[in-house]
Amino acid sequence: MSETLLGPDPPARPAVEINGALVRAGTTSWADRGLVRDGRFYPRKTMSARDRLAYYSGRFAMAEIATTFRFPPTPDLSSQWAHRTPDGFVFDIQAWSLLVGRPTLPDSLWPDLQGAVMASARDRRRLYAAHLPAEVLEECWARFAHALVPLLGAGRLGVVTLSYPTWFSPRPEAWDELERLTRRLPGLPVAVELRNPRWFAGDACDTTLEWLESRGLGFVCVDGPADPGVQRRSVVAATSDTALVRFAGRRAVEGEPWTSPYRYSDEELAAWAPAVRDLASSAKEVHLIMDNCWRSDAVDNAAALIRLLSEGGIRPGPT
Repeated sequence: MSETLLGPDPPARPAVEINGALVRAGTTSWADRGLVRDGRFYPRKTMSARDRLAYYSGRFAMAEIATTFRFPPTPDLSSQWAHRTPDGFVFDIQAWSLLVGRPTLPDSLWPDLQGAVMASARDRRRLYAAHLPAEVLEECWARFAHALVPLLGAGRLGVVTLSYPTWFSPRPEAWDELERLTRRLPGLPVAVELRNPRWFAGDACDTTLEWLESRGLGFVCVDGPADPGVQRRSVVAATSDTALVRFAGRRAVEGEPWTSPYRYSDEELAAWAPAVRDLASSAKEVHLIMDNCWRSDAVDNAAALIRLLSEGGIRPGPT
């Protein structure tokens, strides 16, 4: 196995090449309030948003943008993200909540589409896709995709991730919804996070993964809390050119010490190394997303995981 740490300075751009695949690590937010206030990652708490992104992107090879789950991005915002980050850096984008059947903030809908909301739902605190006519919902998909064009054109777009709720189970309507993704997000790399365990029960697991692979849709592996209905880490697979793993944190285990509700130990991260190497053998890129944002836990864990993956006979790669 040949592993090469990319970049002249290992801490400056944590990305590791394993068996020809580029393995990136990053977090779901570079501007999380707890991270900024913690004071251990950024050199100053008074840094501007632009300076924080520059500092972060000088030390990590990727970030997932989670704010797009609450409010869809604009082309201008995407352009700013692209211009404020170096070549080789990419953003994974969480899909807007409305597009995955989740409750949505009504004021996140574009003002010119507000009038299309059915009258009976206009005063509700949450908006759902069913509250919009079909043609307006398709317009929402089109606008979301259009907003990402600047990132795509600049080579800064990683993957658009769609996180479906636990009620989204393998019924005909759900398969049809997944089937429409390539039409609704044309030309964009897409991955899905399926939280209902029925997608992976028994023989259904192979069926689900093979179906995704046949359509070029990525699969988001999850290491997370042992809550009912949450996909477990045992499902590890690459179904597209980019494999993704979301590290959502773990609950404390009775009788075992732990330092915080979310922080992974080096032992827990090291246990993922074989799986990451397997993913790298089946994909062109592997994205390791630390979603355990609590103080500096996510950035520390992202850096530690890359370090653990790169240990053992590492030589400097091309700059």
